[in-house]
Amino acid sequence: MSAAGTPLRLAIVRQAYNPYGGAERFVERALNALGPELRVTLLTRSWAGEQKPGVEVRRLPVLKLGRLLRDASFARAVRREIARGGYTLVQSHERIPGCDIFRAGDGVHATWLAQRERTLGPLARLAQRLSPWHAFTLRQERRMFLDPALRAVICNSHMVRNDLAARYPALAGRLHVVHNGIDLARFTPALRDQHRAATRARLGVDDARPVLLYVGSGFARKGVPALIEAMARPELAAAELWVVGRDRHEARLVARARALGVAARVRFLGPHKDVTPWLGAADAFALPTLYDPMPNAALEALASGLPVLSSTSSGAAELIRAGENGECVDALATGAIAAAAARLLDAMRDPARRDAMRASARASVAEMGSEAMAVQLGALYRQLADRPAKL
Repeated sequence: MSAAGTPLRLAIVRQAYNPYGGAERFVERALNALGPELRVTLLTRSWAGEQKPGVEVRRLPVLKLGRLLRDASFARAVRREIARGGYTLVQSHERIPGCDIFRAGDGVHATWLAQRERTLGPLARLAQRLSPWHAFTLRQERRMFLDPALRAVICNSHMVRNDLAARYPALAGRLHVVHNGIDLARFTPALRDQHRAATRARLGVDDARPVLLYVGSGFARKGVPALIEAMARPELAAAELWVVGRDRHEARLVARARALGVAARVRFLGPHKDVTPWLGAADAFALPTLYDPMPNAALEALASGLPVLSSTSSGAAELIRAGENGECVDALATGAIAAAAARLLDAMRDPARRDAMRASARASVAEMGSEAMAVQLGALYRQLADRPAKL
């Protein structure tokens, strides 16, 4: 609460808001948990979803002539809105200097570009380095982290916190790790009993068939190409890969699976609002992402009792204990991905090992419910609201 018991007026900055994104779920869970002590104004250029009590949606005008002009004009509109005043705190989910709080849900852009370069040829690498949009985003990111107006950075993993502390030592005291909140009542090991038989029967998949599940968009960044390559290796010859999500380059990946001779064992199932049936029907979850600060999909899989194959460049890696609740590998090491996936699928065939692994997966996120996130956020907001910003 802000002074004299009045509700805290929080402005949330998010360019395009839809009810299914990670940032959006973060905001909704915070609202649900913090309730009447919070009044939220959403500063956005695009809104999709139901109007929530206590949330005012304010659409800001932008120039839609390419993403560079779009992002630059949105940043200017946000700064004009902030200058008008009226907010206790302004929390941005975009890289815009001048806000009180930045939630680094997408991590550090400079780190993402360095990871992405590993997948690019010489010409594509040069194009990335010469990209005006990347140059603008890097400049905005640096200006924001060096701006004295920035009072707190919410990091959703220690990976991001440590990265920022190394890049910007002066920020160290303003970095706060607040893990994403999970709906622990919805994502539960009981999904196996609820959905496994029916979901597999619908697809014509025998109960004994090992199934590796991927959930997400942005296939190239999150590891689908590497998973398809791994499926062609002998260790996974008996397994299926289920890909739940949408990507504009899906046809290219379908063709690659066909060229490798694994198309019959790689199922592209499209996007699904409710992923619980797939979590209940699978044996292990795979997200060997090239870079992801803390993927909600991996957390929900762990909460559902699935062991997770993560990459070392994902914040989820800090939750994985190899051989107990998952495996961690380099995102581009297809041989290591295949071997690690095979180890998890083999373990899930043995009833005793399966029960132990499912219990360990659940336990690793048992303290990461939405309520825990809200408590941390509430404490941070109150601390900042009660402490005047330095001029």
